Amino acid sequence: MNKSVVLALGLILSGMFISAQTFDKKAPQGFDIEKKEIIHGKIDTVTYESKTVGTQRKALIYTPPGFKKGAQYPVLYLLHGIGGDEKEWFRNGTPQIILDNLYAQGKLTPMIVVLPNGRAMKDDRATGDIMAKDKVEAFATFEKDLLNDLIPFIEKKYPVKKNRENRAIAGLSMGGGQSLNFGLGNIEKFAWVGGFSSAPNTKEPQQLLPNPAKAKELKLLWISCGDQDRLMSFSKRTSDYLTENNIPHIFYVEPGGHDFKVWKNDLYLFSQLLFKNIDQQAISAQLRSEK
Repeated sequence: MNKSVVLALGLILSGMFISAQTFDKKAPQGFDIEKKEIIHGKIDTVTYESKTVGTQRKALIYTPPGFKKGAQYPVLYLLHGIGGDEKEWFRNGTPQIILDNLYAQGKLTPMIVVLPNGRAMKDDRATGDIMAKDKVEAFATFEKDLLNDLIPFIEKKYPVKKNRENRAIAGLSMGGGQSLNFGLGNIEKFAWVGGFSSAPNTKEPQQLLPNPAKAKELKLLWISCGDQDRLMSFSKRTSDYLTENNIPHIFYVEPGGHDFKVWKNDLYLFSQLLFKNIDQQAISAQLRSEK
């Protein structure tokens, strides 16, 4: 049996996997170790013109194994933390390895992943005082850069589907706060939203969703945090607000602190849900019952 047939069968089985809600709550051993024998995706660096910032900016792009320019793909925008840049996930989270391994098991919907620099300012390197006011404010400015500059660039350069149902945003720490802020603030743009260990930049729930019912339009709203993370309160208050307003979402509390061990596990789980028919409440119940 050739590799394309195996991959196709795997994708069919992955749909059954999610619909049946047999969802692992933790990545297995070796999930982030590179396997030479499988087909690999590709990481490229791109430069785009940012009218928001007034300069050219960089992002990394992961294209999946078997990528074809003639096909069309959904897109995940994956954001870094306050001390990182467009290479932070690549250096510390090895998303290309995690995703390659999941593709080899037929567990993912083929997608393009964009890893941008969420510090939208002319000197966007993570140097000096990363907590300086202008650098912190630049993370909020990135919303305009993302919506007005980066997304149009990706949709022009890559064969991607251009509707909200095929656009996801997620991130860690500062990027988790950005993802919740931008995703819930622009539900007409994103249907899949994930916040991993979201930081204090996360807006208060009433600001995030002044009209909570609007969030029912989302295909997936994922909030996760390590049980030893001192920033847990920001994730919990958002989840509590959603629960009070009967908004379907997944609140996943996992072992660990504020680090890439947690975030790699989050990516492993979150990515398997994207661009599929899922039942958030059933998955949430299973995660709770397995604790």
